[in-house]
Order: sequence, then C-alpha cells, then structure tokens
Amino acid sequence: MPASCRSMLEKSALLVITHGSEEMEAVITADILRRGGVDVTIASLLDDNCVTCSRDVKICADAKFADVSKSQKYDVVILPGGWSGSTAFESSVALGDLLKEQVKEDRVIAAICAAPIALKAHGIGKGKKITSYPSVRSELVGMYDYSEDRVVTDGNLITSRGPATAFDFGLAIVEKLLDKETACMVAKQLLYTNYC
Repeated sequence: MPASCRSMLEKSALLVITHGSEEMEAVITADILRRGGVDVTIASLLDDNCVTCSRDVKICADAKFADVSKSQKYDVVILPGGWSGSTAFESSVALGDLLKEQVKEDRVIAAICAAPIALKAHGIGKGKKITSYPSVRSELVGMYDYSEDRVVTDGNLITSRGPATAFDFGLAIVEKLLDKETACMVAKQLLYTNYC
C-alpha cells in the first residue's frame, strides 16, 4: 500500500535523526511504533540520507527532513537524544518551525534523553512537566516542571530519560496515539513486563 494511502488509515510519526543521534533511542522507538501499527518515517535532518549516530552505528533514513516536513502532517514528531544530535536539533530553524506547527495544530511531540534541550531552544512546552537525561536537567529547570520519572506525558508532550527508557518511551507514544490496550499488546509481544 502506498505511503499516502497508509497515512490516511494509520497514525503517523516523523522520527528525526542527524549525525550524533542516539541510535538505541531512534531504533527502539521506531520499532515499537511500527509494531503498534503506526506509520513511521525516519527522516534525516541533513542532506545525507545516512547518518552516523552517537556510537558510530550508521542509520539510513527513509527520507530527508526537508522533503517530508512540509509535505505531510504527522500525528507525532519524535526527537531521539544524543548530545551532538540534540544540539543540531536546537539550532535547526526548520525543525523549530515544524515543532511550533505541531503545537499550533494540537499534535504530539516526543523527545528523549538530551533532546528536550531542543524543545527549550524552540520555546516548546514552557511550564509543562518533562524529564530528560540527568546531565541536561540544569538547562531545563526553571522553564519546565522537571521530573525524574522514566517517561512523562503532559498533554501532547512526551519526554523520557535515556536509552534504558526507550521501550517505555515508545510504548507511551503508542498509548497516546492509539490506546493502552495496543501498547500493552506490543509490550507483551516484546516480553517487556515493565509497562503494563
């Protein structure tokens, strides 16, 4: 089925990657969403289709961010962490514009690990409850209601701590887009007992 037809039937996700993105967070999240029936597009923020992630794992994207960010609406935009990947997200005007559009249209934004620093840079979710990787906590306290929970959902903003919480993060996105039953079904198939 063509992607344009699938997107009318399913929930859709845009997962953005760039050099230095955290590969576990990107791959685990994409995998869990796809298992839940979400149409996931992995998009490279760069002109390069393939990126080198934080631990030198290379991931080839489905598309380039510039080609897909304006051509389709996504139910969720997802930002994996990784320090240099997150700082690239911080400085991307095009990504900031997309995140602001998500907020304006009451769509979901999800960020894990260091990626919440990009939310701050683009003025997303001020005053909301969030979490992040511990090393960027000090950059977020003050603008946000900071939590150390594994995953925090506050309205249409979902944040999480790091690689070890990527399963919970992905399942929380599935639950938000679809329902708890689907998230629990995916968790059960993965033999992941911490979620349901």
